[in-house]
Amino acid sequence: MVEIGYAIAPEFRRRGYARATLAELLRRAATEPAVTTVRATIAPDNVASLATISGFGFVEVGEQWDEEDGREIVFEVPARSVPPA
Repeated sequence: MVEIGYAIAPEFRRRGYARATLAELLRRAATEPAVTTVRATIAPDNVASLATISGFGFVEVGEQWDEEDGREIVFEVPARSVPPA
């Protein structure tokens, strides 16, 4: 399993960079035979990131507590899934 993360500078948000980054991270994970699952953890109030992963097949699998970010929702998707273009 690999856990992915991304951040977009505020002045570049709402231009599709996060979605393009996520698609490329998923493509890259799919090329690694040892990777079977891709995980993303997102704070429940991070509406932008929750919207970004929608449509990529991620499924909520639980929650965790992050010392820095607090409560996070854990999402996973099979590494071999093909992201939308």
